[in-house]
Amino acid sequence: MNRKNALAAGVAAALALGSVTMVATQSTAAPQPTATASASAARPGAGFQKMTADARGEAIRTAGRNAAATARELGLGPDERLVAKDVLIDTDGTRHVRYDRTYRGLPVIGGDLVVHLTEDGTITGSDLAHQGAIRITGTTPKLTATHASAKAVKHAKHVKKAKAGSKDSTLVVYAVGKIPVLAYRSTVTGEGETGPASREAVIVDATTGAPLDQYELHQNVTGTGNGVTVGQVSIETTQTAGGYTLTDPAHGGTIVYDSYNSPQSNPRQNARPFSKTTNSWGNGTTSSRESAAVDASYGLAKTWDYYKNSFNRSGIRNDGRGARAYVHVDTGLLNAFYDDNCFCMYFGDGSSQNGNTPLATLDVGGHEMTHGVTAATANLTYSGESGGLNEATSDIFGTMVEFSADNAGDPGDYYIGEKLNMSGGYMRRMDNPAADGRSLSCWNSGAGSVDVHLSSGIGNHFFYLAAEGTGAKTIGGRSHTGTTCNNDTFAGIGKDKAAAVWYRALSTYMTSTTNYAGARTATLQAAADLYGTNSQERYLVSKAWAAVSVGTALPDPGTPTPTPTTPTPTPTTPPGGNALTNGSFEQGTSGWTQSDNIITNSALQAARDGSWYAWMMGYGTDAVESLSQANIAVPSTGTPKLTFWLKVSTQESGSTAYDTLKVNVNGTTLATYSNAHASAGYVQKTVDLSAHKGQTVKLEFAGTEDTYLSTVFLVDQIAIG
Repeated sequence: MNRKNALAAGVAAALALGSVTMVATQSTAAPQPTATASASAARPGAGFQKMTADARGEAIRTAGRNAAATARELGLGPDERLVAKDVLIDTDGTRHVRYDRTYRGLPVIGGDLVVHLTEDGTITGSDLAHQGAIRITGTTPKLTATHASAKAVKHAKHVKKAKAGSKDSTLVVYAVGKIPVLAYRSTVTGEGETGPASREAVIVDATTGAPLDQYELHQNVTGTGNGVTVGQVSIETTQTAGGYTLTDPAHGGTIVYDSYNSPQSNPRQNARPFSKTTNSWGNGTTSSRESAAVDASYGLAKTWDYYKNSFNRSGIRNDGRGARAYVHVDTGLLNAFYDDNCFCMYFGDGSSQNGNTPLATLDVGGHEMTHGVTAATANLTYSGESGGLNEATSDIFGTMVEFSADNAGDPGDYYIGEKLNMSGGYMRRMDNPAADGRSLSCWNSGAGSVDVHLSSGIGNHFFYLAAEGTGAKTIGGRSHTGTTCNNDTFAGIGKDKAAAVWYRALSTYMTSTTNYAGARTATLQAAADLYGTNSQERYLVSKAWAAVSVGTALPDPGTPTPTPTTPTPTPTTPPGGNALTNGSFEQGTSGWTQSDNIITNSALQAARDGSWYAWMMGYGTDAVESLSQANIAVPSTGTPKLTFWLKVSTQESGSTAYDTLKVNVNGTTLATYSNAHASAGYVQKTVDLSAHKGQTVKLEFAGTEDTYLSTVFLVDQIAIG
């Protein structure tokens, strides 16, 4: 999540009055004081109001009327438009307005943003997936849609025997990186893990055809199946002239259909709603096609109830409208998935690998419906670390639905798919994700490169530790181990509080490009909103993130730091060598403090060596960034030097320095580089540190960019010796 507040002014869209007020913006990375509570206290009104469909619709329409003024005051360009997507209102009147972005009518992937306002319309912060205005050279592509589809087929990696036609490619602006580019988003179909009609999105550069991103379109739960698990339950149905249908009027009119084994490529081909003359459904076994439908109807109702009772959310899109669910999809389909395009959920029947048991278990239903909630809120991109967060979010709330339902046949636990009749007994474990031999329990620099179902383990592990703490437990009749990546021990804040933190972070602060570092920032802000900046809850959330190798723990607010009674000794300085930590960035952000998501392994730029590097600036608007590391021991012998590799790319021309990167040591600038130092590749730079021989110093790379045109500074392989 981009947290740098590069704007000098922001928008206050007074939604109730439809007026716009100029005010100064503040970053949402830190909690803000209000008139009724100090920054260290919980905001009393941080819970969400219950909104009727009409009230929500009017709030969105008002946000839409204010969109043009909002875009201008946020510093967006004249070719950009904001489209109001949702409005959440806290009980104290604070508003969170979520917008999507277009550029000359083209959808902007990674252009979403959230504006936060007080009840009187004063802005208190904003979160932008892409900071600043969109600037591209033009919207006329060099590639045709047909050529883009061919490139997408070539680059597809999630499906085999891929195919795509010209109608499957749409022109977009891809703004996930710092420099937006004109691109095509293509839908490729082929054989994949989800079946013979698996779909994949491939995004290619509209000029070169180079791949920019790709991800599966079906956000699915793969496995070997599930049985009829909910037992004898009450379900809501609708009476008709001829009998009853599985239409749930108490939950937005959710309808369950029998797909009649329609192919996965067209699951609704033969579908019909379940109907019969009596109001008794299924027999608890797969011999009745109604049994799986009962599981699906019950699970989706319980998921609706959980979101409604916990967060005042009415359905997937918070509009009171139920989705459609299809059971008995395809033949031998070991899968369940949500499709936001049709607002539908699909459940397969399993295969011979699991005794042909259907996949409509309670936690799977909650998982799939939560994909819809994520699409309606942060819309986390389904690739890289954001894709792992997307899957973790579904696992988190699928688990919470299981606890909330309190069904004796499926008691709550932190195992995912434990009723799926898997050979290993479960699909994923939140308490110990790595137990399956594939999932990640701890963050590492390659987390964004593995399958999203595996990288979700980091978020799952965090949530378990935040909720339950460390140590062995038996929950729902199953053994759980609260091990950490840093051997720390601590208590949890409870699953309900942990879920409240995650939901507020998802719905209020996360955007489509949020990664694990950004999720930490978002959840710390959410915990501050709900429980206070100096609360134990916020502290323990930070401990849980540190326990999965994301950031470090905050100071314990209950244990004040004592005043030293003796001088702190000067660290012993090594006689030579690299005194820096993680100078090549291959350990991600470890050792470094960054003002924004600077350290990256994005494929949009290249590292000098390895896959990680520091990407500074490149916004094309007024901006500042900082990357620093403190407590560096400069050698006390010889002639100590700082060396690093720098690549400068710019849209500027001439020798005038418009955009700069300064090298500061203990606050003193020792070297300055600018757009005038543009180079085709990386160039090694050397800075003399003789004046700091034998000292412990803070090293900082400080970037500054002016209003017009962008300059990118790439830094890699930093060393002191």
